[in-house]
Amino acid sequence: MEIESLSKNEELARVVTAVFMSRLDPTLEELDDVKTAVSEAVTNAVIHGYQEGEGIIYMELQAEEQELTVLVRDTGVGIRDVKKAMEPMYTTDKSGERSGMGFSFMEAFMDQVLVESEPGRGTLVTMKKKIGR
Repeated sequence: MEIESLSKNEELARVVTAVFMSRLDPTLEELDDVKTAVSEAVTNAVIHGYQEGEGIIYMELQAEEQELTVLVRDTGVGIRDVKKAMEPMYTTDKSGERSGMGFSFMEAFMDQVLVESEPGRGTLVTMKKKIGR
Protein backbone atom coordinates (compact mmCIF):
# COMPACT_ATOMS: atom_id res chain seq x y z
CA MET A 1 0.00 0.00 0.00
CA GLU A 2 1.24 3.51 -0.77
CA ILE A 3 0.06 6.53 1.22
CA GLU A 4 1.03 10.17 1.11
CA SER A 5 3.21 11.33 3.99
CA LEU A 6 0.43 13.21 5.76
CA SER A 7 -0.33 12.86 9.47
CA LYS A 8 -3.99 12.17 8.72
CA ASN A 9 -3.00 9.00 6.83
CA GLU A 10 -1.76 7.41 10.05
CA GLU A 11 -5.40 6.53 10.78
CA LEU A 12 -5.77 4.89 7.35
CA ALA A 13 -2.71 2.74 8.08
CA ARG A 14 -4.25 1.67 11.41
CA VAL A 15 -7.60 0.73 9.82
CA VAL A 16 -6.00 -1.24 6.98
CA THR A 17 -3.84 -3.07 9.52
CA ALA A 18 -6.86 -3.94 11.67
CA VAL A 19 -8.81 -5.29 8.69
CA PHE A 20 -5.81 -7.34 7.51
CA MET A 21 -5.22 -8.71 11.02
CA SER A 22 -8.82 -9.92 11.35
CA ARG A 23 -7.91 -13.10 9.43
CA LEU A 24 -5.58 -14.04 12.32
CA ASP A 25 -8.38 -13.69 14.92
CA PRO A 26 -6.40 -11.38 17.25
CA THR A 27 -7.40 -10.42 20.76
CA LEU A 28 -8.35 -6.77 21.31
CA GLU A 29 -5.04 -6.29 23.12
CA GLU A 30 -3.05 -7.70 20.19
CA LEU A 31 -5.01 -5.52 17.78
CA ASP A 32 -4.38 -2.39 19.87
CA ASP A 33 -0.68 -3.22 20.26
CA VAL A 34 -0.12 -3.62 16.53
CA LYS A 35 -2.17 -0.54 15.63
CA THR A 36 -0.12 1.52 18.09
CA ALA A 37 3.16 0.24 16.63
CA VAL A 38 1.94 1.00 13.09
CA SER A 39 0.93 4.52 14.18
CA GLU A 40 4.41 5.13 15.57
CA ALA A 41 6.15 3.83 12.44
CA VAL A 42 3.99 5.87 10.06
CA THR A 43 4.25 8.99 12.24
CA ASN A 44 8.05 8.64 12.30
CA ALA A 45 8.09 8.46 8.49
CA VAL A 46 5.91 11.59 8.19
CA ILE A 47 7.70 13.69 10.80
CA HIS A 48 11.29 12.51 10.57
CA GLY A 49 11.57 10.74 7.21
CA TYR A 50 10.03 13.51 5.17
CA GLN A 51 10.25 16.22 7.84
CA GLU A 52 6.59 17.11 7.25
CA GLY A 53 7.28 17.49 3.50
CA GLU A 54 5.83 15.56 0.59
CA GLY A 55 6.64 11.93 0.04
CA ILE A 56 5.21 8.44 -0.13
CA ILE A 57 5.10 5.90 2.68
CA TYR A 58 5.05 2.27 1.59
CA MET A 59 3.37 -0.23 3.88
CA GLU A 60 3.21 -3.99 3.44
CA LEU A 61 1.38 -6.51 5.61
CA GLN A 62 2.13 -10.23 5.61
CA ALA A 63 0.68 -13.15 7.56
CA GLU A 64 2.32 -16.53 7.73
CA GLU A 65 0.59 -18.98 10.02
CA GLN A 66 -0.03 -16.83 13.12
CA GLU A 67 2.84 -14.38 12.63
CA LEU A 68 2.08 -10.89 11.38
CA THR A 69 4.80 -8.90 9.63
CA VAL A 70 4.42 -5.17 9.03
CA LEU A 71 6.87 -3.27 6.84
CA VAL A 72 6.82 0.54 6.76
CA ARG A 73 9.25 2.22 4.37
CA ASP A 74 10.00 5.77 3.31
CA THR A 75 12.49 7.25 0.87
CA GLY A 76 13.15 10.29 3.03
CA VAL A 77 16.23 11.62 4.78
CA GLY A 78 17.16 8.37 6.55
CA ILE A 79 18.69 7.91 9.99
CA ARG A 80 22.40 8.51 10.55
CA ASP A 81 22.69 6.43 13.72
CA VAL A 82 19.91 3.83 14.05
CA LYS A 83 21.22 2.49 17.36
CA LYS A 84 21.14 5.97 18.91
CA ALA A 85 17.73 6.76 17.38
CA MET A 86 16.28 3.65 19.03
CA GLU A 87 17.35 4.73 22.52
CA PRO A 88 14.39 5.75 24.73
CA MET A 89 13.90 9.52 24.92
CA TYR A 90 16.26 10.20 21.99
CA THR A 91 14.83 12.79 19.64
CA THR A 92 16.12 15.15 16.99
CA ASP A 93 13.14 17.44 17.63
CA LYS A 94 14.43 20.76 18.96
CA SER A 95 10.94 22.09 19.75
CA GLY A 96 10.41 19.64 22.60
CA GLU A 97 7.07 18.51 21.14
CA ARG A 98 8.26 14.93 20.49
CA SER A 99 9.11 12.49 23.29
CA GLY A 100 11.56 10.26 21.44
CA MET A 101 9.61 7.15 22.43
CA GLY A 102 8.40 5.97 19.01
CA PHE A 103 10.84 3.08 18.58
CA SER A 104 10.47 2.17 22.27
CA PHE A 105 6.70 1.84 21.82
CA MET A 106 7.20 -0.28 18.70
CA GLU A 107 9.57 -2.58 20.61
CA ALA A 108 7.19 -2.77 23.59
CA PHE A 109 4.18 -3.78 21.50
CA MET A 110 5.79 -6.04 18.90
CA ASP A 111 7.88 -9.21 19.27
CA GLN A 112 10.58 -8.03 16.89
CA VAL A 113 11.50 -4.64 15.42
CA LEU A 114 14.26 -4.20 12.84
CA VAL A 115 15.23 -0.77 11.54
CA GLU A 116 17.36 -0.39 8.42
CA SER A 117 18.27 3.05 7.18
CA GLU A 118 20.64 4.88 4.90
CA PRO A 119 21.07 8.66 5.10
CA GLY A 120 19.59 10.29 2.02
CA ARG A 121 17.83 7.10 0.91
CA GLY A 122 15.22 6.38 3.56
CA THR A 123 14.25 3.94 6.27
CA LEU A 124 12.62 0.51 6.45
CA VAL A 125 10.98 -0.60 9.70
CA THR A 126 10.09 -4.30 9.89
CA MET A 127 7.90 -5.37 12.81
CA LYS A 128 6.74 -8.89 13.68
CA LYS A 129 4.24 -10.22 16.18
CA LYS A 130 2.88 -13.69 16.91
CA ILE A 131 -0.92 -13.49 17.11
CA GLY A 132 -3.03 -15.76 19.31
CA ARG A 133 -0.30 -17.44 21.31
